[in-house]
Amino acid sequence: MAVIALHEDYAGPMRDRVENFHGNQLLYVGWDDHLVFCAPHCIAVQPSMTFDALARDVIPAMYSAHPDWPSVRAESIEWYRGSERFAPDFDASLAENGLGHKAVLRLRTPGLTGIGGSCS
Repeated sequence: MAVIALHEDYAGPMRDRVENFHGNQLLYVGWDDHLVFCAPHCIAVQPSMTFDALARDVIPAMYSAHPDWPSVRAESIEWYRGSERFAPDFDASLAENGLGHKAVLRLRTPGLTGIGGSCS
């Protein structure tokens, strides 16, 4: 994403370029309607990681402390790449699923709306 600095004090090299992450890329992961997490998590992942490994291992580790997590049913998760709904290929890599450096992955769990329905 290009940045246009309005003041010369903001000039300088971009430090979050993919080249600076030793083969990893940044991925933002957010769980819609769950405000205990104030913003998406930003994680460094291998572009070759399968979507299945992300969904089965990484995402549960990030969100399992939330009281709604035990009610999440993997087959009912709605996945979004940015604002676009998509059906991931669980056997394909993150890169093959179109999740590049600094991409946003959102999950929505219908019927689960945070603690005490705080997001309903």
